[in-house]
Amino acid sequence: MNSLSAWSLLVLTLPTENATARMRFYRALKAKGCAVLRDGVYLLPYSEAHEETLRELAGAIAESGGTAHLLRVPSLDASQYEEFRTLFDRESDYDAFIGLLAEARKTISGQSATELSRLVRRLRKDYEAIQAVDYFPDDAATRAEAAWQDFVALVDTVRSPGEPHPAERTIRLLSRDEYQGRTWATRQRMWVDRAASAWLIRRFIDSDAHFLWLTSPDACPDGALGFDFDGAAFTHVGERVTFEVLLASFGLDKDSALLRLGEIVHALDVGGPAAPEAVGFEAVMAGTRRRVDNDDELLDQMSPVFEALYAHFAASAKEESGRRS
Repeated sequence: MNSLSAWSLLVLTLPTENATARMRFYRALKAKGCAVLRDGVYLLPYSEAHEETLRELAGAIAESGGTAHLLRVPSLDASQYEEFRTLFDRESDYDAFIGLLAEARKTISGQSATELSRLVRRLRKDYEAIQAVDYFPDDAATRAEAAWQDFVALVDTVRSPGEPHPAERTIRLLSRDEYQGRTWATRQRMWVDRAASAWLIRRFIDSDAHFLWLTSPDACPDGALGFDFDGAAFTHVGERVTFEVLLASFGLDKDSALLRLGEIVHALDVGGPAAPEAVGFEAVMAGTRRRVDNDDELLDQMSPVFEALYAHFAASAKEESGRRS
């Protein structure tokens, strides 16, 4: 059976006396993007993962007093395959999402960095939910991807003018001995990645670092080591934000506590899975940023926060290592 034209078919009868269970199963089927052939008959394109998911769901239905039969079936012909495939069309979902982005664009101006981060996270969750059940991506998916990238770029511009674009280059291992007592420069009014990077530089790379806070990347003087802007010595590379690039550049990426801290910085700067501590850290960063007038003071006040998180992650790593041994 050609897996490209095969389907997983779930035929079920839900327990009539348990409304809570019925609703839970309906929601699970919808969340998996199942197509409805008729009442009690649900379809997914075949894959081992899909089949395992439906098998687990069938077992749960049976345990709740219902019945469920899982079948693997082929399309009779190309016409039926295309007919079934249209049941998974997500164009209307993508169009609705693009509409949400258009409305969100109207609200961006005047929002704080924290509010914009929350907006991006909420919309990213909506977008990823559609992607997760888009089993046959087409032009609608391409349009949505373009709209999403444009929206994120706009938010980045509003939230932090001069936000760097990912560079494609090799990250070389550098000697910390050659980077002592240097002048480091980045854009003023720091947000998470720049603040974390400045702390990392002073704490682990150059304890005598002197920082310049630039009104524009173009104002970076000759001889200064720029970070977190386009053309800087240290900036985003591929999927890595500046903090992660500094870790890799100076051999600090073997420190599990710094890597955990990097997960928070990455998530709050460009999105992605976040550690539980990220929300609290973001609130502290936003509140501190509102209270202080300059970046030297901002770094002074945020450094103990970074130290506390680093100590917390280091202790957690030590405890985990002790349990394994």
